[in-house]
Amino acid sequence: MNLSEYNYHLPKELIAQQPVRPRHSSKMLVVKDKVEHKKFSDIVNYLQKGDVLVVNETKVLPARIIGKKDGTGGKVDLLLSFPRDEYYECKIKCTNAQPGHKLVFPHGLNGEIIDKEGEIYHVKFNKDVAKYMQKHGTLPTPPYVKEKLKREDHYQTSYAKKKGSLAAPTAGLHFSKKVLDEIKKKGVKIAKVCLHVSFGTFNPIKEDDFRKHQMDPEYFTVDKKTCDVINNRKGRLVVVGTTSLKTLESSDYSGGQIQPSSGWSKLFVYPGHRFKCEAEILVTNFHLPKSTLLLFISAFAGKKRVFDAYKEAVKERYRFFSFGDAMLLFKE
Repeated sequence: MNLSEYNYHLPKELIAQQPVRPRHSSKMLVVKDKVEHKKFSDIVNYLQKGDVLVVNETKVLPARIIGKKDGTGGKVDLLLSFPRDEYYECKIKCTNAQPGHKLVFPHGLNGEIIDKEGEIYHVKFNKDVAKYMQKHGTLPTPPYVKEKLKREDHYQTSYAKKKGSLAAPTAGLHFSKKVLDEIKKKGVKIAKVCLHVSFGTFNPIKEDDFRKHQMDPEYFTVDKKTCDVINNRKGRLVVVGTTSLKTLESSDYSGGQIQPSSGWSKLFVYPGHRFKCEAEILVTNFHLPKSTLLLFISAFAGKKRVFDAYKEAVKERYRFFSFGDAMLLFKE
């Protein structure tokens, strides 16, 4: 249970800065009985009639707004998260932000920092910041992405529908409408869940014993229609991304069948976790060293298999992280 065992060497040049186009043209490392090198569009050949493909239809909010500190004029880079009764929870990049500081944004928006809990600031605004964000905000991208996106819709899945995330469910970025149509024609059903990704997706684990790590809450929902599709499937359960799998694992079950569920999940999946859902295949990206997501997929597919696959991916110059290439992981 030592975090150092989940580290690996990654050359910086393998951290993808822009997504490939078309979406399905990325590479895909298939981890089954042996490792295979494919294009993502080949995923159709690994799916069978009767399978159910579970996707997360969350949509990334334009939650980043840029302003300045009143008085000093210092730049303020603010990421909005959950609204509370009188304030928003935010992350702020600026010099020495403290409670009592006033913030000024374009188009008449003003804010005041009223409190701070750890790295999270509580900011009260003078107008409806949700409407302001939709009109003037930009999509937040991961801290390791240094280049500006060529188009903001490149950081949304082709099936994104429900606004609420601070990051994209990146395994889904590989699915073009063309590939989804081919998957449906093969007799695979699509089941939609929703989990809104929070700040916690980028929070590092600070404890050597990673079991002590606390996850930020993330809101999820699974409706009856989706439950019926999953419970009545004739084939395998194929899950797109750790967010979709986390949603299934956070849901209620009765008699081995998933039930309509919603709420705030703080589930932390790491090796030793006993999965409730019967997922057999996971579509995922390549994750950061010592991250919660690397622990998650190690729990699903086995640490040795995952790390052997990562070693192969580095050797073959796969692209890593949010805009990188894909893995097709068969359960251990």
